[in-house]
Amino acid sequence: MLHQKKDSFPDGFLWGSASAAYQVEGAWDQDGKGPSIWDIYTKIPGTTFKGTNGDVAVDHYHRYKEDVALMAEMGLKAYRFSIAWSRIYPEGKGEINEKGLQFYDNLINELLKYHIEPIVTIYHWDVPQSLMDEYGAWESREIIEDFNKYCITLYKRYGDRVKYWVTLNEQNVFIGLGYRTGIHPPGVKDVKRMYEANHIANLANAKAIQSFRRYVPNGKIGPSFAYGPHYSFTCHPDDVLACDNAEEFNNHWWLDIYCWGKYPKMVWKYLKERNLAPTVQEGDWGLLTYGRPDFIGVNYYRTSTVEMNPLDGVGEGTMNTTGKKGTMEENGIPGLFKTKRNPHLEATNWDWEIDPTGLRLGLRKITSRYSLPILITENGLGEFDKLEKDGTVHDDYRIDYIRSHIEACQHAITDGVDILGYCTWSFTDILSWLNGYQKRYGFVYVDRDEHDERDLKRIKKKSFYWYKQVIETNGENLHNPQLSVSDSKSFD
Repeated sequence: MLHQKKDSFPDGFLWGSASAAYQVEGAWDQDGKGPSIWDIYTKIPGTTFKGTNGDVAVDHYHRYKEDVALMAEMGLKAYRFSIAWSRIYPEGKGEINEKGLQFYDNLINELLKYHIEPIVTIYHWDVPQSLMDEYGAWESREIIEDFNKYCITLYKRYGDRVKYWVTLNEQNVFIGLGYRTGIHPPGVKDVKRMYEANHIANLANAKAIQSFRRYVPNGKIGPSFAYGPHYSFTCHPDDVLACDNAEEFNNHWWLDIYCWGKYPKMVWKYLKERNLAPTVQEGDWGLLTYGRPDFIGVNYYRTSTVEMNPLDGVGEGTMNTTGKKGTMEENGIPGLFKTKRNPHLEATNWDWEIDPTGLRLGLRKITSRYSLPILITENGLGEFDKLEKDGTVHDDYRIDYIRSHIEACQHAITDGVDILGYCTWSFTDILSWLNGYQKRYGFVYVDRDEHDERDLKRIKKKSFYWYKQVIETNGENLHNPQLSVSDSKSFD
């Protein structure tokens, strides 16, 4: 639909940015923290780009005050960060690590001092290694109670100051890449095990939300989902059917269970006939009904275009984890769908199509199907950034990307979508899970690379000043700021 005039962003809109503990904190074994699966997995040769890991990352653990001061200078309204489970429970359960709790107390209080809304992600992929060793982590129902106890510990400690909570970040990604393609820990390639682990994660999510209602009755909670709408490659009915298949398997399979407590019938029948459906025990459906969230967290980066895939067609393809454009392979599920390159869209160096209209489309679809508010918990551009000799970073391509997606959000609001806020990924540069430090997302450049930590100096990019302007005007001014060279120098 075309609008003669767009609605303004609402008062109190959460202009934010986001991060994950493993990707920014470092201090992987300090102050009583236990190892997570990522602390162990990244030490296995060949698992990450140039053997990178998060032992130091960008040292946010020791530099959080510096980073929060930068957020305050920008005028950030919200900061979404995750809590490292093994920093709170080094063994995943049992004895609590007070120093871990205190770190997040300090971070939350520092944010509130500058009137920045803390948004806590409870789980961002870093399950304690001890739970993996003991019972296989997400493959055992034991994790439901251990995760719930961890959640309750956080609710009781921080619930008086934190209003917005995210339960599981991108369950579709950490389950899919961990148990189907095997490129994330635990490195399993078994579709049956994937669906079993996914069901257990759904139960853990619902249990955590059930407990939240008791301990943080005035708060808001929901999962964040890596959402990508699908297009049909052509208008041929077979391709349109393939597009519907992809929506059911890649989106509705997770969102329906979050919001309605039930799986899509078509997908369930398909899995049941192939002995892939998860094991459902007595009480599961009842627990899942408690999982309806207060909002849907949307992590949006791209759309996918699909066509019909024959029964002997394409399966799993290779992801681009090097930044060498054109190396992403087609992938799909034989008999259901396979991906195609969209000829109408440009792509990043990591072969992710750039599609702001897809964000608007996705927000509308979620609103129509689930009637829940939406918090955009991630959206951003990972690219090669260049630090100039004069200490500046001119990332106009990032400004263009984020501007176009903010405009899509404004169109969606005008369409009637209830958007609570918009968090970019990320605030500072971070460790990209499989892509090292070369794939930069932040408004703030961190001076390090894959093998040299250098001084980890924080350097404000051009996009820093642009987003500051966006926040100051509540999204009214999306044009490039006029910056002097001195404006773009590093933060001292």
